[in-house]
Amino acid sequence: MTSNKDLHIISFNVPYPADYGGVIDVFYRLKALTGLGVRIHLHCYQYGRPESEVLEKLCHKVYYYKRRIFKDPFFSRQPYIVATRNTPEILQNLLKDDYPILFEGLHCCHYLSHPALKERVKIVRMHNIEHIYYRSLARIESNIFKKYFFYSEASRLKSFEKVLSNASLVAAISPDDLQNLKRNYSNVTYLPAFHANDNVVALPGNGDFALYHGNLGIGENNEAALFLVKEVFRNFDYPLIIAGKNPSKELRKAVEECANINLLPKAGTIEISNLISEAQINILPTFQNTGMKLKLVNVLFQGRHCIVNDTMVHLTGLEPLCHIANNPKEIRETILKLKDVSFTNEEIDIRKSYLNQHFNNEKNAVNFARKINLDINEVLEPLHLVRK
Repeated sequence: MTSNKDLHIISFNVPYPADYGGVIDVFYRLKALTGLGVRIHLHCYQYGRPESEVLEKLCHKVYYYKRRIFKDPFFSRQPYIVATRNTPEILQNLLKDDYPILFEGLHCCHYLSHPALKERVKIVRMHNIEHIYYRSLARIESNIFKKYFFYSEASRLKSFEKVLSNASLVAAISPDDLQNLKRNYSNVTYLPAFHANDNVVALPGNGDFALYHGNLGIGENNEAALFLVKEVFRNFDYPLIIAGKNPSKELRKAVEECANINLLPKAGTIEISNLISEAQINILPTFQNTGMKLKLVNVLFQGRHCIVNDTMVHLTGLEPLCHIANNPKEIRETILKLKDVSFTNEEIDIRKSYLNQHFNNEKNAVNFARKINLDINEVLEPLHLVRK
């Protein structure tokens, strides 16, 4: 691999503002690499998001490409998320030099196997095992057309995933995904999720409510919120706040029937961040064992006690910092155990030590840059890699 300071990144969307899972990982990795002196040549597939001055200040150069939209989502043999991101112009721009290329997800891998890029260093960041993720979406989808699309997309993604054999390196986002990918590919490494947190800012002391948060327009978050309302907090004497945009009619109706539950559908990023810090308990069940849930990372940097189920935390590397409860009875018992327990400075120190070891953006950016032989600025380890 040629040693240099330049890296192409192909992003499935404009990664700023960094306000949902996938683009959070893209943006904060990009930001960390830039901080090490790496010159980023960013290629963004654009749909619904404007060009960004923030990205243009961070990156050496930013290219924007319109994502193609097909009226018939079954038009191509390729997965829809890939076939709509295959602009020929991007290949022309990549061929202007011989810098390494980082493809963000299978979404961006149309040109991964192209003969013109055969000799290039090519890295694929896997944000999920996509065919598993799309099967999970299909499982909880009630709309027949969408359900059929998700199952069809899952099948196409499973077949398309073989393109990863053309990558120099595949970077899994979680230890669970690492194990899954290693069954089929030999070029896989673990690269932890990048996120918005520089330091643990959890507050000692007590809160007086539990919080569930997430984009409620996403099927898995709606499912989790309904589970908490109907199975856990209904007829249970402890307050729950649910914060997130686009709640379903079913969720709104279920909340209206429970005096101890408050729904905040207009809560913005700052309000949700404040709620995470103020809550006594952040509660985050999920029923989709896919990828890394970045909201869990945020909660552990910002919040007090955290209750999850096995599916949320399994092989994420975050298990030691969470209370695990898997059914309504266990969750209620854990809430009752924690509701009056102060969150201590000792627990905060444990979080700091563990998260700065495993989920330090700068440290993980250094390791990644070295792995692909990028020249980076010298890093003073006592100051940067082991923050107290």
